[in-house]
Amino acid sequence: MANDDWRIQIEVEEEQAKGLLERLGGELGSEARELAKDLESHRLAVSRDGETIFIYAGTHDEAEKAHAVVEAELREHGIEAKTSRVEHWLDSEERWDNEPAHESWEQQELERGYAPWEVRVQCGSRQEAGDLAVRLELDGYKPLRHSEYLIVGAASKEDADALATRLHGEVEAGGEVVLEAMGAEPHPFAIFGGLGQ
Repeated sequence: MANDDWRIQIEVEEEQAKGLLERLGGELGSEARELAKDLESHRLAVSRDGETIFIYAGTHDEAEKAHAVVEAELREHGIEAKTSRVEHWLDSEERWDNEPAHESWEQQELERGYAPWEVRVQCGSRQEAGDLAVRLELDGYKPLRHSEYLIVGAASKEDADALATRLHGEVEAGGEVVLEAMGAEPHPFAIFGGLGQ
């Protein structure tokens, strides 16, 4: 079964897109026809979305050869178009390599001003919590202190895990994620430990 993990895009004026698509599927010009001989045993998928034509291939080499055929056909007919470089599908990220990486929920939370992860630390006393808060501030953190407890925001699960190990704290999802998961309206209360302890 052939795959379509490689592609090129051709941006061309919409009135010329249909003609180019027909030429690619039919009678090519002399230079393009010669270049296309290397692709005779392959079937490349071609689609059109308005002014954009997509050509999909199973390998990088096939996509490069298709790119050369398209460029030759555009030259021969004097068609102004913009062709992309060969693009590759990144299956694990569900995107083409020329597209920006998807923002994670952690990045979205940070942009909204919330720490996506929290480390909750119970200290032995108010004084110990205050001293630890000062040390953490010097390290660039902005801890919240409540009596002998601290809540320290972290940008990622890895950062939170490392900080929790260092401080002997507990890691939880933070910010609005906690409130959304609980289905609650935003409120200022963070519950430490179990209820009724």
